[in-house]
Amino acid sequence: MIFQSVLFYLFSGVLLLAALGVVFFRNPVHSIMCLVLAFFQSAMLWMLIEAEFLAIVLVLVYVGAVMVLFLFVVMMLDVNLEIARRGLVRYAPLAAIIAVLMAAQLVQVIWLKGQESGLDGAFTPYPEGYNNTEALGAVLYTEYVYAFEIAAVVLLLAIVAAISLTMRKRPGLKVQNIAKQVAVRAKDRVRIVKMDAEKRS
Repeated sequence: MIFQSVLFYLFSGVLLLAALGVVFFRNPVHSIMCLVLAFFQSAMLWMLIEAEFLAIVLVLVYVGAVMVLFLFVVMMLDVNLEIARRGLVRYAPLAAIIAVLMAAQLVQVIWLKGQESGLDGAFTPYPEGYNNTEALGAVLYTEYVYAFEIAAVVLLLAIVAAISLTMRKRPGLKVQNIAKQVAVRAKDRVRIVKMDAEKRS
């Protein structure tokens, strides 16, 4: 139990540092890398509470797919760092208030759940034969199947929006007009010039 508590505080500390790096790093690519590290630390916390399925999904889906999409979007878009930094300073007080409120709500919910279940914060292993993936799948595809489908549609819209943002018109960008290329005729592009043969002296 003591070893698990040490791992919990270790992963949580790295998670907090990675989250601060996401916010305060000036380079967007560095922020993305910190977010990947934060997801990995969150997956380790899921593993500690024996939620293996959620940990694997967090790594495969968010780190393997969503974060790669974010990285491509950040690298393809023309991000003005000066404007981004001004916005960060402008909205920092509001962000701090929201962060404090969210932290207070999380602490309250965790404390109330602990009081209801009678737990003292210690790690309690699941009974033998319990399958986390089977239990989660049974709930996900019965009670929350519509929410699951809506989440899939939202992710699809995010992918389409990212692609549309990268394909927007920018000054100096050369694009192809496929319709004009297909409709081109040889006589419009090639000119045959007839000349009399010249005799060599």
